[in-house]
Amino acid sequence: MLTELQMESEQDARLSELLDRQQSDTLSEGDRSELQSLIQIYQEGLLRKATALSEAVKRGLIEPLS
Repeated sequence: MLTELQMESEQDARLSELLDRQQSDTLSEGDRSELQSLIQIYQEGLLRKATALSEAVKRGLIEPLS
């Protein structure tokens, strides 16, 4: 179900690793490119999940969040 969409665990772990390395300023150019790709995947997933949650609430399938 799209309302429960999550990033794959391997991608999530790699994203966290790259974000940590970004904070310590140790990213290579290739790492920066990979980080941007993973951030895009993450953001697209969030948008899909938000859209699915909104539609589910509109259809009365789930209760709105308080």
